[in-house]
Amino acid sequence: MQERAKGWHRSGLSVCLVPTMGALHDGHLSLIAKARSVVGPDGVVIVSIYVNPTQFGPHEDFNAYPRTLDSDCERCREAGTDVVFAPVDAEMYPDGRAGSFSCFVVEKKLSQSMEGASRPTHFEGVTTVVAKLFHICLPDSSVFGAKDFQQVAVIRRMVQDLNFPLEIVVAPTHRESDGLAMSSRNQYLGSKERVEAPTLFRILSACRHKVQESLKPVPMPELRQICDSYITQNPLVRLDYLECFHPDSLIPQDCAKPGDRLAIAAYLGSTRLIDNCEL
Repeated sequence: MQERAKGWHRSGLSVCLVPTMGALHDGHLSLIAKARSVVGPDGVVIVSIYVNPTQFGPHEDFNAYPRTLDSDCERCREAGTDVVFAPVDAEMYPDGRAGSFSCFVVEKKLSQSMEGASRPTHFEGVTTVVAKLFHICLPDSSVFGAKDFQQVAVIRRMVQDLNFPLEIVVAPTHRESDGLAMSSRNQYLGSKERVEAPTLFRILSACRHKVQESLKPVPMPELRQICDSYITQNPLVRLDYLECFHPDSLIPQDCAKPGDRLAIAAYLGSTRLIDNCEL
């Protein structure tokens, strides 16, 4: 992969990477389309497909995470991807075991709240594998989705602080017709859970409306009351967190105002979903 990437650079071609864990859906295809718009018709679009063990906690869904490489490759081909990079564990970690790996990339500020608080080892695994993918694929740019807003912020900080020579491009969240943010984990949802899953987006929308209509910043307890009212009507939804934060520093805000970001995480049964919006 590195040798091919060096060859493209010697030929003057622009290279864009779309990192994924597979189980591709239309949201991923929108990232591929964004990558193509970045590099143009003559550039190179790489999609990496790798279910990274180091970003899963000990009781999370690593073993159950959907792996659909053949159909993923076909979707990539139809979307105009030039190369699929799909390494196995033995290529990414010594002996194929993440436990024997001893060098990690650790971001110490932006990764502490929200997802970092709920999943303490998650971002260490994310930054490490993304750094490896950047070194292996040598992209000029890389596309990520806004649904994982904190992840994007952490990766941007890594790129900035460690002088990676590439641009991070953020594509809008892709949604189902009822507002549910597209995610590979949506396929875990049972029929009743799927009906209630758009509650996350409805909570964000209602809170955004409240903030936009208010003449002054809205205290977070008021937004949590809005959240509670929706969850009371949708008993399958179990809230993990609702957090308002500054979009650059990710510092939590006691009062929400236009320009801030609001993020939510919740369980539907055993399935954990996340979403966010600009207020």
